[in-house]
Amino acid sequence: MHLSGSNFANLPWITILIFSMIHMFPLSLSDPRISQAGFLCGSPSPASANPGFIPLFTRGMEVLSQRLTDHDWGNSAVNSTNTSIYSLAQCYGDLSHNDCLQCYAASRTILPRCLPAVSGRIFLDGCFLRYDSYRFFNESVDPALDRVNCNTSLGVATGADLGFENNVAALVDNVTARAVVNQGYAVMGDRGVFGLAECWNTLSTEGCRQCLAEANTEVRRCLPGREGRALNTGCYLRYSTVKFFSNQSREANNDSGISRTGLTLAISLPVVAFCMLSLFAGYAIYRRWKKRKQERNNLGHIQYSYNKSNLNFKYETLEKATNYFDSARKVGQGGAGSVYRGTLPDGKTVAVKRLFFSTRQWVDEFFNEVNLISGVEHKNLVKLLGCSIEGPESLLVYEFVPNKSIEQYIFDKNKDRVLNWKERYNIIVGTAEGIAFLHGGSKYRIIHRDIKCSNILLDENFEPKIADFGLARCFAADKTHLSTGIAGTLGYMAPEYLVKGQLTEKADVYSFGVLVLEIVCGRKNNAFVEDSGSLLQTVWKLYKTDRLSESVDSNLKGDFPEPEASKVLIIGLLCAQASVAQRPSMVEVVRMLTEENYEIPEPNQPPFLNTTAISGGSTRSSYSMNSSASNVVTKPEPSYASTESFSIQSSDGQPRSEEVRLNVEN
Repeated sequence: MHLSGSNFANLPWITILIFSMIHMFPLSLSDPRISQAGFLCGSPSPASANPGFIPLFTRGMEVLSQRLTDHDWGNSAVNSTNTSIYSLAQCYGDLSHNDCLQCYAASRTILPRCLPAVSGRIFLDGCFLRYDSYRFFNESVDPALDRVNCNTSLGVATGADLGFENNVAALVDNVTARAVVNQGYAVMGDRGVFGLAECWNTLSTEGCRQCLAEANTEVRRCLPGREGRALNTGCYLRYSTVKFFSNQSREANNDSGISRTGLTLAISLPVVAFCMLSLFAGYAIYRRWKKRKQERNNLGHIQYSYNKSNLNFKYETLEKATNYFDSARKVGQGGAGSVYRGTLPDGKTVAVKRLFFSTRQWVDEFFNEVNLISGVEHKNLVKLLGCSIEGPESLLVYEFVPNKSIEQYIFDKNKDRVLNWKERYNIIVGTAEGIAFLHGGSKYRIIHRDIKCSNILLDENFEPKIADFGLARCFAADKTHLSTGIAGTLGYMAPEYLVKGQLTEKADVYSFGVLVLEIVCGRKNNAFVEDSGSLLQTVWKLYKTDRLSESVDSNLKGDFPEPEASKVLIIGLLCAQASVAQRPSMVEVVRMLTEENYEIPEPNQPPFLNTTAISGGSTRSSYSMNSSASNVVTKPEPSYASTESFSIQSSDGQPRSEEVRLNVEN
């Protein structure tokens, strides 16, 4: 559609006419009301450590999506042998069906930030979404978690607004009373104040009455504010001096004759209708053009090279290869998706990674992984065979690595077998060679950013292969570091990267050092163990007292060469030093591991990460990282103490908000 100069010249008159029509005959415009009113996450528990927890969450959300599509609300109960997830979603009664689906989609995008916590709830101004590990559907109030939100840009009532607080009190009394007798929903406006009350459909009439009575009391705490919301376990109550709800509500539909008349008149006026359609169509075309231009800028040559290369798999081919993602073919579960064993039409066995998040962050990481590792090949890197982006979900296709990750053989209590010393040593050497290749052996200079046990897979000969490049970053040879958002796994993240966000190859070196200690000791580097200390702290103490061999995994039953084991542990401590400058490069690490006469320097004390305060009911915690040795760095650096807020990636791959305090004394 072409808009000429004359169209824009007449735009003021068209605008005046349109607004006159809207003023005479009120027409309801779509508004899914996705502004966030409240967001609460519980604390991780043993249930969340279950590898089946995230698939249960995903399945529950899929059930809710279908029920929202059918009824604008729904609840679900998804059970497994070890745990259960209960969830509920509901749109407020005035939202249209399309707005309801948009609101649910927005809440569904935000709620996974709570994982791996076993509970979470989010209030948007148009809908509510909650999941928990117990059956909560009949709960109406919870003094510990019910909230009131008085945040508003509307300001507060002044002395000139005589009777404002009385008007609000009368409104919330009337709207809550009407909701109790009107199937848990009501909207109304009176004397310049508008209100909405909504109970969840799983509540009884008495439960709704109890919840709204509590909300009525709580929301008055927002006065003299011009807006307030009560966010209770079983209901939502809002008042405002701005009319925020739609005319097309269940209740307002009874009085919508004027709106229908206005709509009929508007359609019957061909000039006004044409102008409106032209204006909106032009705007829609402009938005689409702008969006496509942005997509082209973001994807650029990646999309082009993908379509022109042999990386392109049809979604239907991969769907059939995995027997339509049969749970019996599932071989792994990560924070970004599930991995399935598939058989291609030519008989080749592959691993298909099915991404179950579709947020912008995950799309970026998807293309990042495809773009980086499609051109990088090494015997110790998992090979990317292809991908699919044209189906209902994004898929990655890798070579199939049959023996899963070393995490299964080191930490799993029900492990099938114990890795002997030779196998562990070969895994450490192979992983070091793979990281060294990433850092300088290919045409790219790549930092993995998430080296850990679960990302080191084992082939049929128990040779290691580094996997999961979703967080990897590539930068030019003339760059000393990248300043980037924090992403990775606590316990493996280098201190300078954790606090300052300065990324270098030495961040991978630090992670590798932690990995080495875990493989040799058979123990996780749990940063939050108060009694015995972290793995780094334990190994350091044994090193200082010449008892390093005592830290070797007891499952080996002493069947290992002590000098070689001690050498490997010292190399791990060297890689995990607090000072970036003192950590060796990965090329040096490979030489230390493989050359008998290579000189290995004495390590300095690594940083120790210990909990200082963990709040049981919040996802925000405070941690401190301390290194008190005077020889932490050889080059003098200023002492500093800083508090940084950042986004980290937990062990399940999901972003969480944390606060870290780093104290380094030099």
